[in-house]
Amino acid sequence: MPSVLGADRAYRALLIAPGVYAPQDDTFLLADALDREPRLQPGTEVLDVGTGTGALALAAARRGADVTAIDRSWRAVVATRINATLSRRRVRVLHGDLLGPAAGRRFDLIVCNPPYVPAPQLRPPRRGAAVAWDAGHDGRAVLDRICDGVGELLRPEGVLLLVQSALSGVTPTLQRLERAGLDAAVEQRQYVPFGPVLRSRADWLERRGLIAPGEEKEELVIIRAERT
Repeated sequence: MPSVLGADRAYRALLIAPGVYAPQDDTFLLADALDREPRLQPGTEVLDVGTGTGALALAAARRGADVTAIDRSWRAVVATRINATLSRRRVRVLHGDLLGPAAGRRFDLIVCNPPYVPAPQLRPPRRGAAVAWDAGHDGRAVLDRICDGVGELLRPEGVLLLVQSALSGVTPTLQRLERAGLDAAVEQRQYVPFGPVLRSRADWLERRGLIAPGEEKEELVIIRAERT
């Protein structure tokens, strides 16, 4: 597991507000990809979609990027603003649903850690902590919206870095991004132990054929897509 966040005192000091998604394996993996991304330079215009505590937004800001962060949760917006202030970094934090608050703007780099966990409920929740991870029966309720709309927010040669679970389908993500005019590919894969949510629904996932009997690890995937 990449140690980009775990080894950094600045990340460990983040304010974690109740009900706001705390940095964990998928955040760490995406932060590692962001750290390696050549498009991230001083002055790069970055959009962090679903910022949560602001961990990724602050990672970009520390590299000198001009960062805008979005979250639908007011608690996350406040937490990110506080964390930016405590870190002495400038991050523009907007409240709203997914890409909507950034409509009409263009960015050099977009990072996104969306809800992607398949859930027994057909529709994603509208409130509560599960909003940050549950994404409908196939886990794609938010992923598809991101894939379909992100191309309009990227400048030519702009890059999307997206993390998701293989349980929600990697091929559909690549195909939708390509239909949106992006050249997309898997950049990194990492197996991590099931957390409490996946452990609690392992039987359901097994019945759906999404995991093998007794499987206890989830494959996380970083997808990099560039607007051609």
